[in-house]
Amino acid sequence: MGIFLQVDSLAIANQVLTEDAQPAEQTLSIWELLTSGGIGGQAIILVLFILLFLALFLYFERLMAINKASKIDSSFMNNIKMNIMSGKIDSAKMLCAQTDSPVARLIEKGISRIGKPLEDINTAIENAGNLELYKLEKNTSMLATISGAGPMIGFLGTVLGMILAFHKMASGGGQIEVGSLAEGIYTAMTTTVVGLIVGIVAYMGYNHLVVKTNKVVNQMEGNVVEFLDLLNEPV
Repeated sequence: MGIFLQVDSLAIANQVLTEDAQPAEQTLSIWELLTSGGIGGQAIILVLFILLFLALFLYFERLMAINKASKIDSSFMNNIKMNIMSGKIDSAKMLCAQTDSPVARLIEKGISRIGKPLEDINTAIENAGNLELYKLEKNTSMLATISGAGPMIGFLGTVLGMILAFHKMASGGGQIEVGSLAEGIYTAMTTTVVGLIVGIVAYMGYNHLVVKTNKVVNQMEGNVVEFLDLLNEPV
């Protein structure tokens, strides 16, 4: 009986020693992953995060401006039509001045040209429309730039990381440990991932703003056509 107990004790002891000999599983937080690439990798990550913050700021700022520009009272054109047909040009101008929207500013420009040839009115509205379109698209091109620059900066970090890794291999001779290459590999991988994230966010934001802007432009064109048709109606 004592022999069996001794054998069991030895087996348990060997099992404990085997479990202790196994390396403990290490976890790596996102912050540690981003900061484990050395000074060069950290500098590139910082630049990419600045671009990400700038892209988000531009997107939400433009989105709120475009949403504001797209809001217009459904009865606006009806009131303009009634005032013009009644000969109340000043009332129509006042209504446009009180309505803060691109459509109202275009209609006001057209009303101010009433009495001149229709071609002159149309030209004045087109010029005003170009100014309104510029206001809508303000800083939107920066999102497109960030969407292209983000991945390129990330790939720059990839190249720097690989250069660092190969430098470690060249200076280490024939005895190279994987741990000595970790800094270069982390720099290469983390900068690539963050750069792609910045590019994807900026690209999606830019395309969404383009779609929203086109809707506002179509709204402006529709109201301008309705206004010009009103001027062509027989008295």
